[in-house]
Amino acid sequence: MKPTAALVLGIISALALSTAHAEIYQWKDASGRTVVSDTPPSGSAAKEANVIGKQQPVVKGEVAGEKPADAPKSVAEKDLDFKKRQQEARDKADKEAKEQKAEADRKENCERARRNLAAIESGYGVSAFDEKGERKMLDEAQRKQEMERYREFVAQSCK
Repeated sequence: MKPTAALVLGIISALALSTAHAEIYQWKDASGRTVVSDTPPSGSAAKEANVIGKQQPVVKGEVAGEKPADAPKSVAEKDLDFKKRQQEARDKADKEAKEQKAEADRKENCERARRNLAAIESGYGVSAFDEKGERKMLDEAQRKQEMERYREFVAQSCK
């Protein structure tokens, strides 16, 4: 009994599916009556026949093959948008990290220049190395020249 029921159910579903995909035509015949049929009309009525149940009409303002702007996104489009947002976030984080490092370097250079300027302005003997690598004490003119150089550097790097 069960195989017979399965066979009958299979036949019924096959028939239902085959009629679901059939095109239905609607037209007015010569006497003005509306005719609905699954076969297309013949003669002059074929030009005026409407196909019912075929393809959905294109919505006004929508180009065939393109989705409207408010249409739901596919999984691939969502994935692409997600990856784009991730890349933008990485780029932003890299940019911020570079800016923070540059700011830290600038502050360190400023502090170093201020300490060196304070050491030269203190009046204690300041020495430097010459071309031969020997330590040489700076005279007053050289010390003033170095002081000016450090003041310029502090003015530039400590803005």
